[in-house]
Parts: sequence; structure tokens; C-alpha cells
Amino acid sequence: MQANSEFTQQASQYMMQAIALATENVTSGRGGPFGTVVVKDGKVIATGVNLVTASNDPTAHAEVMAIRNACQSLATFQLEGCDVYTSCEPCPMCLAAIYWSRCRAIYYGNTAADAAKVGFDDSFLYDEVKKPLSERRIPIVQMLPDEAWVSFAAWRDAATKVVY
Repeated sequence: MQANSEFTQQASQYMMQAIALATENVTSGRGGPFGTVVVKDGKVIATGVNLVTASNDPTAHAEVMAIRNACQSLATFQLEGCDVYTSCEPCPMCLAAIYWSRCRAIYYGNTAADAAKVGFDDSFLYDEVKKPLSERRIPIVQMLPDEAWVSFAAWRDAATKVVY
């Protein structure tokens, strides 16, 4: 029971750090109310805040920035054994990035519904990916599949590839 209580106290501190990053990001005028902390073996490896408007980069969400920073810090593209503490439930892009980076767990503060209440509504993305390609809002059209296969064949046959 002691270990669980110790984890809860430490986890709460990481979440408070993520929330503080999110709040400071807003009050500084740098970006949206999102902050993320990546932890491995009880140590903060990296942090990130939402820099979408500051960097003119729609992918610069707090979780993505923290993942990028953690990968740089650990000199790897996989974050196995890392936990993500984020001030808000990850959007679909960030959730996918967390899965691709192979983090161990996600802890979040605000929900996606909370985010929608203040203007960050991602529900349309969840709805969009459920639709057939022909019914999506942005046209998505396959072109030159035979020519495109050449790069996959090159990957399949490459002796020096790093599988991920």
C-alpha cells in the first residue's frame, strides 16, 4: 500500500507540473492551455507545451513537443517505459503519436469534453476517421499505387532498415 501511495503522490506532482506548464503557456501568451511531462524511471525526461500559434505549426501540440524533446533527450525514437502526464486528454493526433512512440501509460487532467467547452473541440476528427474515404470532408484520392509500391519494396528488401 505504501508503494501505491508513493506512486500517487509522485504522479500528482508530475500532473501538477503539466498543469503549471499549460497555465504558464497561456499567461505568457505563447500558446494554448496544454502542457505535457514525460517521465521515465521516476525522472522527468522532457516537457512540452502547445506552440501551434507561436511556431505556425499545427502539429506543435504539447504532447508532440514533449515526445520530440524526450526522444532527443534519450537519443531514441521509442519511449518504452515512459509515462505521459498531460494537462488534457490527448487529441487524436497526439494519441497516435503517443502510441507510435510506445509510451507505457497516459495520465491526463481535463477531458476532451472540457477542451471543447473552451473552443478546442476535436470530436469532428473522431467522427471523420470513422467515415469511408469517399465521404470525408477533405477529398482523399489514391494515385499511382504501382509506382508508390516501389518505395515499399525498397524498404521490404533493405538490409540496413531499422524496424519500428
